[in-house]
Amino acid sequence: MRVSLLESRRLTGPNLFWHLPSAIIDVEYGGVDADSVVACWQNHARRFMNALGWQQEQTCHRIYEGGISMLISASIDVLYAATEVNEAAFNACVADLDGEASLDFDTELIRLRAEIQTQKNPALLALQQAALEHGKPFLWDDDEVSIGFGANTLVWPTDDLPDVAEIDWPAVASIPVALVTGTNGKSTTVRLASSVLDAAGYTAGITTTDYIRIGSEIIATGDYSGPGGARLLVRDHRTDVAILEVARGGLLRRGLGVTEADVVLITNVAADHLGEYGINTVPELIEAKFIVQKSLKPGRPLILNADDEGIVAYASGMQQRIVWFSENRDGPVIQTHLAMGGEAAVSDRGRIVWLHGSDEVRVASLSDIPITLGGAARHNVQNALAVTALAMVLGIASPVVARGLCAFGGSREDNPGRGNFFAAHGVQVLVDFAHNESGVNAVMDTIAELPATRRAAVICQAGDRSDGLIRDLVRSVMKAKPDCLVVCDLPGYERGRPAGEAQKLIARYAEEMGMDKSAILFAVDPPAGAEKALEWSSAGDLLLVLALNQRDDVFDILKSRGFE
Repeated sequence: MRVSLLESRRLTGPNLFWHLPSAIIDVEYGGVDADSVVACWQNHARRFMNALGWQQEQTCHRIYEGGISMLISASIDVLYAATEVNEAAFNACVADLDGEASLDFDTELIRLRAEIQTQKNPALLALQQAALEHGKPFLWDDDEVSIGFGANTLVWPTDDLPDVAEIDWPAVASIPVALVTGTNGKSTTVRLASSVLDAAGYTAGITTTDYIRIGSEIIATGDYSGPGGARLLVRDHRTDVAILEVARGGLLRRGLGVTEADVVLITNVAADHLGEYGINTVPELIEAKFIVQKSLKPGRPLILNADDEGIVAYASGMQQRIVWFSENRDGPVIQTHLAMGGEAAVSDRGRIVWLHGSDEVRVASLSDIPITLGGAARHNVQNALAVTALAMVLGIASPVVARGLCAFGGSREDNPGRGNFFAAHGVQVLVDFAHNESGVNAVMDTIAELPATRRAAVICQAGDRSDGLIRDLVRSVMKAKPDCLVVCDLPGYERGRPAGEAQKLIARYAEEMGMDKSAILFAVDPPAGAEKALEWSSAGDLLLVLALNQRDDVFDILKSRGFE
């Protein structure tokens, strides 16, 4: 193998590489120098671009372990054609490297010009430019184009756009938009923020990995943490404030879906989904998560976790306005920040406190915020601090922030799959979505604070995680010293592994870490795992169910057995 194409796609918004809409190819290589591949590709890409009249467009690249990402910029109406141009340049490069004759340049040029001609949309570009000149939000996709957000949004079919001179531009307006990303806590943070906004009298719209919700109405179910969900929500006239969960996959696959935000929040960054899209290390993942800051309006704040060393290191020296949150009021990051007149949300002697320079506002007691379990659930203390910071920078009064924090419980309705507690027959059950080492560590820290005669854990993992990440997950669970381990398969989530392989790995690692083989049970899926754990349990026991999917089925099983 010398060089082979892994994927070709469009980056429709600001992305890991730059702010430009682009066509990107990811390639793997071996037995050849990466810089030689890049130079060869750039030469052919520039030749095609010049011949097509794209002299103003640019190229860039990123070399990572085992692969290269190579991009060409293009106007938004011809991005599909741009992927063809990029692939043509790559194919010509491969032919050069292999010493073979490439396709005839003139023939390829005729084909590419025809592709571009069919995709050109001057009205789309005119609307994009006019929105920029008028300072109005602009969104586009294959089917629709819009200006404005919320109640004052105008939407048209992509193939039937108006003359920009006919638009009543003063009537087009925006709404506050917040983006939330990170490795763990995104969905909980978004939902908790919605509770605060509800308390403030707003109709909050949120996107999560589970649904899109406006006010109390769920308008779509499924994973809407990508650009498509963001566009759908901010175009809805009922939305007063939009809180958008932004997942790593969408950022790397397409770039930012919404390019104008009033506040951006990064909860934390830890090892998860490494090895995808050329992101192989936690520092690279941190850089990917920080893509969201490219959406911020001038002067608007970036909210960061001062207890995350990787985030603190990456943010060092940034010129962006930063607001910190931390469990440690006296930490050096917070103290230095406050001395410079900065803002922070901290926990201090069992309270959430908002600090601005030397000013201090006591917001709420942790004992009154249900999801923190009186401070025992430290990961949810962090989520509450993050939401406090978000709400305060949006101008919500501290008593209202407190009311929203305290109104949000750990129920299936408030926060499905995230820290949901149930109890019946003297048995406690915690259902959680935690699926990586850092997330499970947080849950283990929580249950370690809860009294129990015995503990059982129901565990599973998707097949696209490496052996090392699966081992780390098991190590985290074993910290709780479970008396019973129920290992579930995840049908439909094999993702490249043979069926049952991840399940066998979990069991093997648990044994290697000291789990008695007789205490390891097997189940076909998480609902069956919950059933087995319940059958094992007796009064005084605590059960942890890490349900990566089929959570509603797990909830139904618990309800049928009287757990509330």
